[in-house]
Amino acid sequence: MKLAAGIRKHGFRKWYERELLQSHAHMALTFLCMIGVMAAFEAASRYQGWVDQLIDVFAILVCGGAGLWALRRYLFLLMHAENAAHQAVCPSCGTYARFKLVQADALDERARVCCRQCGHEWTIQS
Repeated sequence: MKLAAGIRKHGFRKWYERELLQSHAHMALTFLCMIGVMAAFEAASRYQGWVDQLIDVFAILVCGGAGLWALRRYLFLLMHAENAAHQAVCPSCGTYARFKLVQADALDERARVCCRQCGHEWTIQS
């Protein structure tokens, strides 16, 4: 979910929690895909007919591709959430994640926020 839309809908802390949960679900998918690759390699190492070998190679390619996609998605979501979390500290008073959304750009790449404690405004970039 985009940063500004997530802050608007759930608040920063819930958005951050959801991003981390989603990223770790992708990490679990990566782990399961790697188990699938290992199982397909094990099945391919036993001598079988060429149709079974072809199915094993296909399973290796599918599990490997899905695992690489899930790993990339895991790292992207994790870094996106961490980047926003590092900017969630009010530069004026040092309060963490206690702000309201003031304005967001059209692409939801920048969010103008205002601290609830001191009223200072700053920009968070995703």
